Amino acid sequence: MSKELIESGQTALGIEFGSTNIKAVVTDYKGNVLAKGSHRWENSLKDGIWTYGMDEVTEGIQDCYKKLVADIKEKYGVSKVTKFGAMGISAMMHGIIALDKDGKLLSPFQTWRNSNTQAAADKLTDLFNFNIPLRWTISHLYQFVLDNEPFVKDIDFCTTLDSYANWVITGEKNAGVGDASGIFPIDSSINDYDQAMVDKFDELIKDKGYPWKLKDILPKVLVAGEKAGTLTAEGAKWIDPTGDLEAGIPVAPSEGDAGTGMVATNAVGPRTGNVSAGTSTFAMLVMEKPLSKVYREIDMVTTPTGLPVAMSHANNGTTHINAWVNIFKEFAEKAGTPMEERQIFETLFHESLNGDKDCGGVMSYGYYSGEGVTHLNEGRPVLAYMPDSKFNLANLIRAHLYTAIAAVKIGMDILIKEENVAIDRITGHGGFFTQKGVGQGYLAAALNAPVTCMDTASEGGPWGMALLSAFLVNGNGMKLEDYLEKEIFANLTGSTIEPDKADVEGYEKFTENYKKAIEVEKAAIASMDFK
Repeated sequence: MSKELIESGQTALGIEFGSTNIKAVVTDYKGNVLAKGSHRWENSLKDGIWTYGMDEVTEGIQDCYKKLVADIKEKYGVSKVTKFGAMGISAMMHGIIALDKDGKLLSPFQTWRNSNTQAAADKLTDLFNFNIPLRWTISHLYQFVLDNEPFVKDIDFCTTLDSYANWVITGEKNAGVGDASGIFPIDSSINDYDQAMVDKFDELIKDKGYPWKLKDILPKVLVAGEKAGTLTAEGAKWIDPTGDLEAGIPVAPSEGDAGTGMVATNAVGPRTGNVSAGTSTFAMLVMEKPLSKVYREIDMVTTPTGLPVAMSHANNGTTHINAWVNIFKEFAEKAGTPMEERQIFETLFHESLNGDKDCGGVMSYGYYSGEGVTHLNEGRPVLAYMPDSKFNLANLIRAHLYTAIAAVKIGMDILIKEENVAIDRITGHGGFFTQKGVGQGYLAAALNAPVTCMDTASEGGPWGMALLSAFLVNGNGMKLEDYLEKEIFANLTGSTIEPDKADVEGYEKFTENYKKAIEVEKAAIASMDFK
């Protein structure tokens, strides 16, 4: 049956450019995963800017797709993969890609990880009376203006990575509303950029004499279920240089990883939320009412259909955990007992359960870049503990796991404890939850709320993008939340962990220490500049 679906093109393809992996997933229209492919990549710090080369974008998607096709051929004996029923591209949100009228890159792609936009973000937050984070596209654009970059006058298209990729494959300059909400504030009543704020921005830069106004250069905003274009012959060749992939496939609006995370966890309706924990970590709550005031720790974005969402976003997540896993992997090899990476993760995660509830006084900051929630514009990975701390393997790993979601917890505490936001369901997904029950239990302790992980939790963003693609051609006029509830998640299984009182108390103590010792991180940033 699956072979027939693939050969007839009754499938959905989702591709996501994540921070460390580019992944592709093919599903049937019920969301069942039929095949996968992935490509490993890493950002580079060049001249103080976190970036990926555009050649890496092309090479990455081609290698990812090649591996996807190989998986399809191996599993189903298909001789050639030529079509899909629908497809879509998602990527890590924010950052900036600025192109001229010929499609030439005017400045290196700046990712969400960059925090060189403090002046711009502060000015725009004051101007709009709306929190504008450092990583948002508009912060990067206005910082270019403040820095008097000569190329600003030549900008013809200013966008994000997924919107850029969508333009490459369709020729259309648009973005899904969820991704667009990390470019510029969205007015959910019209599912478009907030016009009053657009007017304020245009007036702010009027004296510069640029030949464009803001909406001239930003992608058009689309909502889930609308068509973002059709795969062109050039776009098909960009993805699949072999020429087997045919043009004409309907393309869903591109989305950011926050939006695909919401879809992948069925958290797109009011009072639902999800936590995506990977290289970056963010928690999303779909709101019933506006916040009482502006918080610099909280972003206001939207679901893929435009509903307002409060987000607590941390730039730093599991990178520090991965670094320590590599240390243990190297040690095992040197000791003559090599272990698979998967086995090391499993051993360390489960050993952490034997640690003290507050990590025994062991403190970890996995800050590889700046962290907005704790108001730091740079990062230094730091491990610290007292002379009388209980420094052992279990507490070491538990501290690394706690810190991966600690900054997000600080933001969530504002929503839960100060704003009294109502939550019916929290769902976790991403690499942090791969080891069953471990990260899930720690998140339940951090939020003092039940946390559900579906059996599909590790599929993450590309699966969410595949679902949005399926919704484009198989939604039949339904609301996205109804489509997911009835067509996708009705028969999926998962598990829920209730918060353990002792774990909650231990995590609260860890959080107090985390906030108190942030001065250690600040000192490391000020003093560590090794060449």
